[in-house]
Amino acid sequence: MESSSMLEHFAEELRLARAASGMSQTALAETLSYSAALVAKVETCERRPSLDFARRCDAVFGTDGRFERIQRRISRETVVPWFRDWAGIEQEATALRTFEPIYVPGLLQTDSYARAILTGVGLFAAGEIEQQVATRLDRQPVLARDRPPLLTAVIDEYVLRRCIGGPEVMREQVCHLVKLGSTLPRVRIQVVPLTAGAYAGLDGPFVIATSPAGEDVVYQEGHRHGQVIDRTDYTRQMVEVWESIRGEALSQRQSLDLMAEVAETWT
Repeated sequence: MESSSMLEHFAEELRLARAASGMSQTALAETLSYSAALVAKVETCERRPSLDFARRCDAVFGTDGRFERIQRRISRETVVPWFRDWAGIEQEATALRTFEPIYVPGLLQTDSYARAILTGVGLFAAGEIEQQVATRLDRQPVLARDRPPLLTAVIDEYVLRRCIGGPEVMREQVCHLVKLGSTLPRVRIQVVPLTAGAYAGLDGPFVIATSPAGEDVVYQEGHRHGQVIDRTDYTRQMVEVWESIRGEALSQRQSLDLMAEVAETWT
């Protein structure tokens, strides 16, 4: 895994803090509720620390958010260049409207599903896959913060039935969608059934983010690129496309029931 300057900085600070506290890697691991092997890999830049890991380090060493700040800078360094602008917009948005006809949206993916997607693409080395999985999962706490955005995700039923990573991975992923849609009041997941036939969403995935100022921004992603578009005429057109797609979707309750049924088929 290629290390970044911030990753090296995190590793150095962790080694210094642990040494100053007189703790072994094993003792620190027990205190953090992580494995000693993972602590060792973080200290040698072989593993990127998660946001949870960083926050636990701050709590153990009383470092007032230092490790979390470094970890967030690591995240910015490891996000692919063409996604960086959108990553910031996504974190600040008050509302997100996303449509996906192919994959589960990144904010709703499980660890195993995300890894299966990146592995299946065949374009990343093993270290890059783990780095991108960690980066993707680090975006997800936005849904559980004190004032999360209102996320409305519409997916094609085919997303639930396309086998990514095998039946076990799919069952876990679909059950995860049911759990998020049932327990997070600011997350709404709807499904466009296969019976819908041809509809506007078949042209491809997109996300519409609403900023704190009430302005809409559109994000569209290709195979190895992404584009943020904020032209008023374009965002207005995409809102119309979104409304057309959502009009084809089942209700939230019907969608949750369908997802629960599909989960049972992945055995």
